[in-house]
Amino acid sequence: MRRSLLVGLLLAVLVGTPFRTGAETKPLVIVNKAINKLALVRDGRIEAVYPVATGVNAELTPEGLFTVTVKAENPYYRKKGIPGGAPNNPLGTRWIGFNARGTDGRIYGVHGTNNPASIGSYVSQGCVRMHNRDVEHLYERVPIGARVLILRSHEPFFAIAKRYGAVR
Repeated sequence: MRRSLLVGLLLAVLVGTPFRTGAETKPLVIVNKAINKLALVRDGRIEAVYPVATGVNAELTPEGLFTVTVKAENPYYRKKGIPGGAPNNPLGTRWIGFNARGTDGRIYGVHGTNNPASIGSYVSQGCVRMHNRDVEHLYERVPIGARVLILRSHEPFFAIAKRYGAVR
């Protein structure tokens, strides 16, 4: 292992490109507001694409490149004091918070929903909603520190991921 790392570093210096091990590559979550879909890019490939709901208007769901800073199972809904796991909790079963607009990951996030009929629509107050089964799948695969890219684009996910160095 040590020898292969040294060989990789030597090749990186000679070729002039950065050397990356698989452990250094974090997943990229791409949310495309133009089509209300989310793609999970891991290990150099698009692993999954899910339908989502985003902001009721274009300004509510922030666009840009963010970082996952908080994760929670059965999150508590602070605005209305609804405990995690309650059937009326609008956050569903998982919260993946990111640092949009200078926040700490507790304001903007990708989360489940107690209103599955809303998925595919422009209805949220800024978060990205998913079906609970989908956000549970995503939650297990996206670590703290992963990147979240939110944009409005007519490009395919592969082209977007390639531009951000997430696919080969």
